[in-house]
Amino acid sequence: MAGVSSRRKAEELILAGRVSVNGQTVTELGAKGNPQKDKLTLDGKPIKIVKDKIYILLNKPEGVVTTVTDPHGRKTVMDLIDLETRLYPVGRLDADTSGLLLLTNDGEFTQKIIHPSNQVKKTYEATVRGVPTVHALRQIRDGIVIDGKKTAPAQVKMLERIFVKGAKGATHQNAKLLITIHEGRNHQVRNMCEAIGHRIISLNRISVGGLTLGKLEKGKWRKLNPNEVRGLVK
Repeated sequence: MAGVSSRRKAEELILAGRVSVNGQTVTELGAKGNPQKDKLTLDGKPIKIVKDKIYILLNKPEGVVTTVTDPHGRKTVMDLIDLETRLYPVGRLDADTSGLLLLTNDGEFTQKIIHPSNQVKKTYEATVRGVPTVHALRQIRDGIVIDGKKTAPAQVKMLERIFVKGAKGATHQNAKLLITIHEGRNHQVRNMCEAIGHRIISLNRISVGGLTLGKLEKGKWRKLNPNEVRGLVK
C-alpha cells in the first residue's frame, strides 16, 4: 500500500535490517507497526501509505525490460511513462515479449492480479516455428510438466498457418496460436511451446482479465478508468 515492494520482497527487506519502526531497526517477521501512528522508514527514508492510486495500461514494445531500473543500462518500462509518481509493474513480460502490461502504486491490486488463486486470465498471440499437431495442442490444454511441476490447464487454438519461403526457394510453415493461461510462472508460454517442440518466434500479450489493448500503439500508455479497475479485481 506504500508502493515500496511486494509482500515477499518486504520480508527480505525486514530480514536485511533495512526497516525501522520509531527509530528501532526491526528484523523479526510479524512485528507490528501502525502507519497512522508510528514512524516507519526504509533505509532511513519515511514510508507513507499511498492515497492517490494510479493504474496504467502500457503496450510494451520488444526490447524493453520490465523493471523499475536496470543495472545494465537497458531501456525499462518506466522510461516510457512520463509520470513523477512511483509505479511498479504488475507481474512482468520478458524483454523480447510485447503487449499489455499493467503498472500501479497499489500493492493490493498487484497481489490480486498476479496471485494464481485469483485465476486472472492472460491471453497471448504466439507465432511458433512449425505447425503443432492436434495432439501437441491437447498437451497444452491438459497441462505440461515443466521443471518438475505440471502447468494448469490452458486454452489454446490455431489462428493461422504462415507460409515462409526460404533463401533457396523452399517453403515451410509456421503457426500463430492464441494461448490463455492464469498462472504466472517465468517464461511459461515460451516453455510450454518448447515442450511440444515448437519454439516461439514472437510473443504478444493481448489481454489481462478481459482488459485489452484496443488501438493503443506500442510504446504508448493510458490510465485505467474506475470501471476497468473494478472489472479486474471483482
